[in-house]
Amino acid sequence: MRTLLVADDEKNIRLGLKAMIEREFPGRYRVLLAGDGKQALSLCGEEHPEVVITDIRMPEMDGIELIRELSAKPDVPALLILSGYDDFAYAKEAIRHKVREYLLKPIVREDLFAALNRIEADLEREEAVHSRLEATERYREGMQLSTLRYVWTSPGVSPGEAEAKCRDAGLDRFGSSYYVGILDAPGHQRNLIRGKQYLRGKRRDGDWLAFESEDGRLCVLTADPELFEEMTADLSSTNGAAGTYAAGLSGEGRSLAEIRAKYEEACHALKYRVLLGPPESALIRYDAVRDRGRSRRVPEETVRKLANMLGTGRDKEMKALLLELLGPEAAAEADIGYLEEACRLLNEWVFDQAFRTYGEASVEVLKTYRLAGSLYHFPHVRDYLHAVEGLLYALDEYVRDLKSVHDDQNEMARALAYIHANFDKDLTMAVVSNHVSLNYSYFSERFKEYTGESFTNYLKKVRIGKAKELLAQTNDRVYEISRKVGFDNPKQFNRVFRESEGITAMEFRQKQPAARFLPSGNDNVYNGG
Repeated sequence: MRTLLVADDEKNIRLGLKAMIEREFPGRYRVLLAGDGKQALSLCGEEHPEVVITDIRMPEMDGIELIRELSAKPDVPALLILSGYDDFAYAKEAIRHKVREYLLKPIVREDLFAALNRIEADLEREEAVHSRLEATERYREGMQLSTLRYVWTSPGVSPGEAEAKCRDAGLDRFGSSYYVGILDAPGHQRNLIRGKQYLRGKRRDGDWLAFESEDGRLCVLTADPELFEEMTADLSSTNGAAGTYAAGLSGEGRSLAEIRAKYEEACHALKYRVLLGPPESALIRYDAVRDRGRSRRVPEETVRKLANMLGTGRDKEMKALLLELLGPEAAAEADIGYLEEACRLLNEWVFDQAFRTYGEASVEVLKTYRLAGSLYHFPHVRDYLHAVEGLLYALDEYVRDLKSVHDDQNEMARALAYIHANFDKDLTMAVVSNHVSLNYSYFSERFKEYTGESFTNYLKKVRIGKAKELLAQTNDRVYEISRKVGFDNPKQFNRVFRESEGITAMEFRQKQPAARFLPSGNDNVYNGG
């Protein structure tokens, strides 16, 4: 359904035309009404009618002024003039402003219907042509964008291949002078959308092509670098946009053979957002950063020292080394290659090596590790520095804890060895903790964690286990065995043995296959039976 606007200062004429049109063409038009040219112009701005029928003589703004205003717009509606004056001057003015039909009042309905049918036929032909042109343009643009994607994102494309493919796709118009721009807005998709909308709103034939890459960046080929600069300026003026995007712009390309190299220049310029930061990073030109000093080298000894210090608790020394590596002075002098190399060495020599040596840490440490794994996860190098510093401290604590656990395990192993060698003596937890030089309370906690039971229960099990060996393998009397395994009182030994095994020591001996039945004598006094 088309939208049709009737503009006439006479209400009866407006309503009459509306009724005639809706009866003759049911369902074809949505009819709007305006009482003067000013109101009609406002409705055209809001509703964008495809057809406008207007009277010549109206207050506020007459019909000629209305069609003059409408014909200056990009989407000019089909214009039909009504006049009660058979004045050739009006007809000439109407023709000059591309009015399609000119009807005299009083309106003859057949003439009106015929005029609207002619306008409809013209509109349908124009739409068909426009549709074919649009389809052709979409296909051509699609081929060109596919070519750009291939040339820009496929490794190993030679200059000759790039030039041939671009010419085949009809990109010759960019051959003599062009630029490549890349807009990156991580986490702020609305800025990419606004960038695309801005370009569409400023479309000038042959000026630009753009597509969104798989990693969410807007890649632009343009003959007019100011268009890209204006787009970034427009984003900068948006509330809250500062710092949420960065853009890189290549140097001038003068041959299609350079088109991949210019894309790489834009990518290289974009990397400098982590060094420059907003507002300088809003638009970074390759020409401004290509000669940035590359004499500074990553101090590998500094990275090695950081790796060696993990687990030592030397936070201040580690921070000083980190500032030497990534601090303001280093960032001010370095090019982006320095930062990339520093990031690589930190990952390989410090973080990765720590996890290979000590295993995976807590989930929170691993989250920081994954984030700090790339310089480009951060808006600025100082944010990367803070993340690396936090990760170093977390790993330092993690390694210290592991070393502490390892040391504890060694001490506990020594403690158990001491118990097994001295179970027959007057052995207490104080004696054993002193032997391994650990605090009494700390030893108690660590011992229970290591063995799963208290010191007293563990010692009892060791003594009863040794007693069972002696009962099965010797003719020693029970009271003699009790003394040999560390019990001063045979009655206490029998009680503990029965609690542990459910039977008395003598009953245990009698159940052994090679049991030797001794004279009952003294054993009957101490067997607990």
